[in-house]
Amino acid sequence: MNPFSSRRIAHLDMDMFFAGVELLRYPELRGQPVVVGGRSAHQPQKLPDGSHRFFKLRDYSGRGVVTTSTYEARVLGVFSAMGLMKSAQLAPDAILLPTDFESYRHFSRLFKQAVADIAPLIENRGIDEIYIDLTDHAEDTRTLAQRIKHAVSAATGLSCSIGIAPNKLLAKIASDLDKPNGLTIIDSESFVERIWPLKASKINGIGPKAAKKLVSLNINTIADLAQADASMLQANFGLSYANWLVEVANGRDDRPVVTFSIPKSMSRETTFERDMHARNDRARLTEAFSSLCARVAEDLQQKGYIGRTVSIKIKYHDFRIATRDLSLPDYTNDSTAIRRAAGECLKRVSLNEKFRLLGVKVSNLVREEDAAAGQPLQATLFN
Repeated sequence: MNPFSSRRIAHLDMDMFFAGVELLRYPELRGQPVVVGGRSAHQPQKLPDGSHRFFKLRDYSGRGVVTTSTYEARVLGVFSAMGLMKSAQLAPDAILLPTDFESYRHFSRLFKQAVADIAPLIENRGIDEIYIDLTDHAEDTRTLAQRIKHAVSAATGLSCSIGIAPNKLLAKIASDLDKPNGLTIIDSESFVERIWPLKASKINGIGPKAAKKLVSLNINTIADLAQADASMLQANFGLSYANWLVEVANGRDDRPVVTFSIPKSMSRETTFERDMHARNDRARLTEAFSSLCARVAEDLQQKGYIGRTVSIKIKYHDFRIATRDLSLPDYTNDSTAIRRAAGECLKRVSLNEKFRLLGVKVSNLVREEDAAAGQPLQATLFN
């Protein structure tokens, strides 16, 4: 398959989306380190003169995680999914704002509709990113992309970054290269110049464990991976994954843009650096478990879903896997309810042995707005 076919696939990623929405509400915070992830108790207080008093990260205590941060906060080392308490150690004076998923979903619908009015073949990848199939548009690629960017800005007041390439794999990598407000087009020439020098871990699907293994094999860049010996990759990763590594390193990806899809579940899991024991590592495991439940809840809230079945997964030191699930009487995307149910599931597995992986999943999903209206789950572009 020629990776540089006539297909034109765009990946559009909103720039620091949640933080950007908050900056529309509080423009006086532009240019400052801002972290989104607090509770409603951290709502800014409006003062008599019309200004606001904001909470700072140092004011936070609890087990919450960062939903997003401004670029100024990222310079200080604060990134999404990081514990807020740890973030407070890095940037105690950063402004802390509570999450407002209702507003984020509103702006998500606005930007997606603005894109759909120009290019309707859209695959929804979450609250702040989409793929767009531009293949059948006669308009020049750069002109069309600029028109989409202007439409998004006009509809939301926010900026986005767009990567355009012959496939989804390269488009997603490209959208991250020139952030914020970037527009990056990848063809056969720029593929070699801009994609091959990147770390292999930039490829979506190469996780931390595989990336570490590649580095141990002296495979550091995507170019190194593309030129690696196939038999050596198979010996270390197995036939299927090795073949996939070769394909993606050479820019090959034939996945279509899927315009309608319904998630079956949402999950989060973590593989520990060493085998853990429930008794000896209780404090660390409690923190990790709470974080997993919170992150699953945030994923559901961000995408507008609620679920009824909560599951846990444990992979023991000898790679045996145990799973348990619990169906709830009511749908939920509340982190406390998810943690309570997942805790009940944990009571039904053996915790006397060491284990290397812990995961939490919520399934049997429906759209929150459909459940509120008593309707069945509907496939929709703007879920």
